[in-house]
Amino acid sequence: MDVKAAPNGVATIEDRILRITGYYGYYPGYSSQKSTSRSSVTRCKPGANCPSSHSSISRQLSPLSVTEDSSAPILELQSRGASGVCGHRTERQNRSGDDGTQAHPENSSQENRIKARCLSCTSMVLKAVWGLLIILSVSSSWVGTTQIVKITYKNFYCPFFMTWFSTNWNIMFFPVYYSGHLATAQEKQSPMKKFRECSRIFGEDGLTLKLFLKRTAPFSILWTLTNYLYLLALKKLTATDVSALFCCNKAFVFLLSWIVLKDRFMGVRIVAAIMAITGIVMMAYADNFHADSIIGVAFAVGSASTSALYKVLFKMFLGSANFGEAAHFVSTLGFFNLIFISFTPVILYFTKVEHWSSFAALPWGCLCGMAGLWLAFNILVNVGVVLTYPILISIGTVLSVPGNAAVDLLKQEVIFNVVRLAATIIICIGFLLMLLPEEWDEITLRFINSLKEKKSEEHVDDITDPSGHLRSRSRANGTVSIPLA
Repeated sequence: MDVKAAPNGVATIEDRILRITGYYGYYPGYSSQKSTSRSSVTRCKPGANCPSSHSSISRQLSPLSVTEDSSAPILELQSRGASGVCGHRTERQNRSGDDGTQAHPENSSQENRIKARCLSCTSMVLKAVWGLLIILSVSSSWVGTTQIVKITYKNFYCPFFMTWFSTNWNIMFFPVYYSGHLATAQEKQSPMKKFRECSRIFGEDGLTLKLFLKRTAPFSILWTLTNYLYLLALKKLTATDVSALFCCNKAFVFLLSWIVLKDRFMGVRIVAAIMAITGIVMMAYADNFHADSIIGVAFAVGSASTSALYKVLFKMFLGSANFGEAAHFVSTLGFFNLIFISFTPVILYFTKVEHWSSFAALPWGCLCGMAGLWLAFNILVNVGVVLTYPILISIGTVLSVPGNAAVDLLKQEVIFNVVRLAATIIICIGFLLMLLPEEWDEITLRFINSLKEKKSEEHVDDITDPSGHLRSRSRANGTVSIPLA
């Protein structure tokens, strides 16, 4: 049969289909040659000679042009496929490289954020641990000082000599600070260089004789009065009462700062000051306004007042000080006490106001223990500001009240009645109210609003969860019921 070729070289529909489908063995005229080959094949009977069949078959199966035409598209496809695969691989590698270069700074930034968070968390944990240790150290040192004074009074009652002796130990404050500097600092400085650096608390010119007398004298007098009145109060009252009344110094600091330094007025601190005054009156009433009780309360309140005045004047004239400057200043107070106030215990000794038989008879163990604990208390208060939060130092001070109460109960030196216990609790609550920050009301409102938002979100989640659960059950039931139908 005659095959009419199309203009594009495709003879029949079969050729078109083979061309469209991309049959590997396709070449133009494939179907016509196939049909001719089929038509040219003759059937022979068994045993008959058919010479033309083998030649035609060999001619149709092994033409050079056919193998070349059929193999060319395969090679081209393989080359294209290889190049295409390689092209896709290289393109993917390039994209992955670009993505890696773009993801690398993001990963590094995330790692930096994680490291910063870890460092902040570790610093907070370290501050909390140091705060706990310093709270216990501050409260125990203050309780130990108060109890040793009470023990010393059994055999030796010379409060001013004890005050003078313990204040002289303040000279060792700066050497202790410099020892810590040598142990921890990477760039170590000489003692004189460090001393001059820390003496800037007195001014740009450092410590001069004029400034030594002008700035150190009033603070040294206030320091001595604070400790002396505290020791006098311990003779009249129990350690628990004196330590509770001394906590009123926070209220006095606020009142003096409000009047003298024009600090911000805070209603909650006024309430705390009123509570402190109420506790003072109730403490005096606890012993039915006994003479010794009233005098002891007056001494303790006087000690708290002079302590408050010391802090306010320090803030007014010297401002804030770092640890080194505080160590320098306290050591300077010790030198001033040794040089200019030493004549006072001598006068009291010769006038037999504070007299003892011989220096060998003095209770040196109790005196050194009291002075050492007092120095440790002052060092811990200043170190704690550097290592942890300042509020924890105040909490350590107020914890000395229950500490002294526990020791007094063990020694059976105090009987807590309702009035004394209520006065102690009121004073401690007023002390804690003084520790509230200035923005405490705003912080409280933010905290309450955040709690309300969380509760509302949880309520919405509780409403949406049951409905979603019911939907999933209905869908599950629907899918299960379809096969059963």
